[in-house]
Amino acid sequence: MKKILLLVAAWASLVFVADATTYMRVKTTDGSIIKYDVEEVVEVDFTGSEDTVLQLTVSGEVNKYSYVDLGLKSGTLWATYNVGASSPAEIGDYFAWGETLPKAEYSIETYKWSNGRSNVMTKYSVDQSFGSKDSLLVLLPADDAATANWGSGWRMPTTEEQMELKEGCDWTWVDNFNDSGISGRIGVSKVNGNAIFFPAGGYRDYLGPEYVFSRGYYWSSSLLENVSYYAYEFLFYKTFIDWFSDNRFFGMNVRAVVAKP
Repeated sequence: MKKILLLVAAWASLVFVADATTYMRVKTTDGSIIKYDVEEVVEVDFTGSEDTVLQLTVSGEVNKYSYVDLGLKSGTLWATYNVGASSPAEIGDYFAWGETLPKAEYSIETYKWSNGRSNVMTKYSVDQSFGSKDSLLVLLPADDAATANWGSGWRMPTTEEQMELKEGCDWTWVDNFNDSGISGRIGVSKVNGNAIFFPAGGYRDYLGPEYVFSRGYYWSSSLLENVSYYAYEFLFYKTFIDWFSDNRFFGMNVRAVVAKP
């Protein structure tokens, strides 16, 4: 964060020498003096070590929701913020997989497609032992939180699209994104340099919020191929970023995608 130059742990002064060159001298706490020709000094500021100032990219809008073009081979465009948020630094809403509204409790008892039982899945099931088998592996629009909340065109990404995003960007963990107090991951496209930010919003289960500000969990629209009660997600923390899978009743964030207009 830029501040007016103050005398804090160091002092600076302007001195004039015989050759009429003006220098700025900086004395540090250990007594050392560093001298700069002021003609070569363009800007002086104080920046905290935790500050990360980065201009994110907005490439366009669909239904008044903004997206960024990261130059991905598939042409997939990614929303610049989460469903339920209004800016990149907001966490937004949490959704159980296949549900379209946030709620107070995320558990198997409150899950829409389980009838309150852990061994039952009434939709999106690849195993008859769960009471039904429809072999649906990707969420239909009616059960897609992005489509339901942002309208036609927007949808939740497949796990393949999430992995394309992961591989298509260089990723950096930040503890305090643009002085917002929110931690997460910044991705910068390897193709065009455009940038996107994902807050580390954690997830929600029957115990309440888990791993808020230390991990990010983002649902895909893809069911795990051989386990009906698990779905794929995009998971990251400070030392890890990859795909994973978890219980469908967990409440996770959703980052929507849209095709090029």
